[in-house]
Amino acid sequence: MSDLYLSRIRSWFLSSPPAEWALNRLRHTLIGALSQGPIPRHVAFEMDGNRRYARSHKIETIEGHHLGFEALARVLEVCYKCGVKVVTVYAFSLENFNRPKYEVDGLMQLAKLKLEQIIQHGELLDRYGASVKVLGRLDLVPPDVLEVMERAVATTSHNTDCVLNICFPYTSREEMTTAIRTTVEEYSTTPRPHSTPFSQSRITQKILSKHGDKPESLAFIREPSPPPTPTSAQSDDHDDAVSTTTTLHSDSPAHRNANGHAVAIYPNAETITPDTIERHMYTAGCPPLDLFVRTSGVERLSDFMLWQCHQDTHIFFLKCFWPEFDLWHFLPVLVEWQWRQKQKERDERPLGRVKQA
Repeated sequence: MSDLYLSRIRSWFLSSPPAEWALNRLRHTLIGALSQGPIPRHVAFEMDGNRRYARSHKIETIEGHHLGFEALARVLEVCYKCGVKVVTVYAFSLENFNRPKYEVDGLMQLAKLKLEQIIQHGELLDRYGASVKVLGRLDLVPPDVLEVMERAVATTSHNTDCVLNICFPYTSREEMTTAIRTTVEEYSTTPRPHSTPFSQSRITQKILSKHGDKPESLAFIREPSPPPTPTSAQSDDHDDAVSTTTTLHSDSPAHRNANGHAVAIYPNAETITPDTIERHMYTAGCPPLDLFVRTSGVERLSDFMLWQCHQDTHIFFLKCFWPEFDLWHFLPVLVEWQWRQKQKERDERPLGRVKQA
């Protein structure tokens, strides 16, 4: 028997009423048991293997993508039932535009169809209070698809319990580039009001570096300074976050220098931290990424969630194709993640004091 024939027999059996009832009861019991342990707050899925699944089952490529969207619906229900707050999926890469035009057009229309179904029959998202967010280069999306995307986002905007991030079209490098670009724009065009153009602590640092931290230089620095003017009476902590740049902008908040000329004060670039960049990422406001899952047996990230993956992100590469992915594939991943969390808690637990004899 061919694999396709066996797959159809299996699908027919599992869809029979007795088998479906038994599986639903078992699924409900397993999810309830999982919910008793720690649950990842943010899970990312790289939905890979739709085309290879289609080829292996001798069906059209677009049908493989269609089955992939059905798998997504199954996985979302499992995640939200378990208590996951944010699910991020890689639906369309910027690199996918290099595929044959008929496939790209088919993916766009399939996305439009599925988003329309969310709008018309959004019971799953409404049931768990999940809102839809589309992350990526929306300027590259066809107008008719973009219009449906905007309606899907607006339709689910009242849901505040969970989030479904759809990366479409997206690459992580493009996301980071956009975040850095917007950070630079913010730091170069938004003056800081009520700030002094010179920071006492920065002047001290400059003098120390030039004099090699000599005692006489320290004595010079500690000499009494004249009382600050009302416009410069700010705390040193606040001044450290201000650049000494004196670029003029006629329409921006400004201070006056010794000659009475307006001087615009901009944030100091030295205050840019990873948190600053994080605030400009597409996933700003989402909890840290706990779990990254990629199907199809390929063991690489493929420009997805490169920034969001951190020292505590657990990455799983599964051999099944995405259309095959369901609770029975996800269950071992969640169990292992919970085991790792408990192991981490044990390792971080302080040792008890040794009782003295």
